[in-house]
Amino acid sequence: MTSKDVAAAAGVSRSAVSFAFNDPAKIADSTRQRILAVAKELGYTPNPVARMLQQGRTRSLGVLLPQDLPQIMENPYYSQFFVGLGQVCHREGLTLLLTPPLRNSMLKAIPYAAVDGFVVCGLEVDRGEVAELRRRGIPFVLVDSDPPEGVPSVDVDDQAGAREVVQHLLDLGHRRIAVISFDPGPDKEAYGYRGPLARRMAGIREALAGAGLAMDDLPLIEVPCTREDGYHAAKNLMLLDEPPTALVTLSDILAVGAIDAMHDLGIDIPGQISITGFDDQPEAAWVRPRLTTVRQPIIAKGRVAGDFLISAIRGETQHPHQVLHTVLIIRESTGPIR
Repeated sequence: MTSKDVAAAAGVSRSAVSFAFNDPAKIADSTRQRILAVAKELGYTPNPVARMLQQGRTRSLGVLLPQDLPQIMENPYYSQFFVGLGQVCHREGLTLLLTPPLRNSMLKAIPYAAVDGFVVCGLEVDRGEVAELRRRGIPFVLVDSDPPEGVPSVDVDDQAGAREVVQHLLDLGHRRIAVISFDPGPDKEAYGYRGPLARRMAGIREALAGAGLAMDDLPLIEVPCTREDGYHAAKNLMLLDEPPTALVTLSDILAVGAIDAMHDLGIDIPGQISITGFDDQPEAAWVRPRLTTVRQPIIAKGRVAGDFLISAIRGETQHPHQVLHTVLIIRESTGPIR
């Protein structure tokens, strides 16, 4: 069935059918109701592609992701982030399109996503994506990045959070501290640490400097951000000639894996080793012992990013760089050195 069939059956023009579905204010309500009733009887629904072309809008927000979907969905951080974005989509009557890298490139994925704007997550390599989005006139907001001037963005105070959690361990007497970091990616050699990881490393260095220590004094393992990799990294650290008395993990999912490893090794937490995380995922309060971690407002981050993007799509005044606060949550996984 086409709009022409509906128009003929309802005794109206094709323009009236279009107005009934896309711009009801342009026709009488009684006419619209008659058109909708006929459309339902005939089984007609508007072609979504044609509607998008006509309106110049997709009614969809895109999330440009830094990793493939299997890796993204394994990380519970994104579950909470999508909750915040989803709240905005629900309020505005929009859909959400997840856009992973195409052939390992976020830049190549941009032309294939039919969206009204992008929330761009974890942009670490260069600013090619920013230039491409600007060239195409696509509104966008950066999250967990090093944003250039004039681009709306949302981050948390990663540096303060990392500094506070390491200072907590130092205050407990720990000096043999090891770090389990999420993988910075293949471009680390060319660009160094970027975005949240760079800020968290800076916070660690800052806290260590106050105790007369340096980052080079600490064992550091970089692994994919999964529970299994956190497990193996923690086991390897305990094989050192002088194993650490405290583990600083830069993600809760890595910390939970480290706790699993200590249970299997028969090492008491926090009696023999203290473990900290970062994010304060729900699981941080479920594991035993409960995890000391840095809480970042992940749902709020997604919601603010969505609000900023809606404003950009509407052509409203662009927001500045927004930094959300972190809070140290002290639980049973940390204790004084014995």
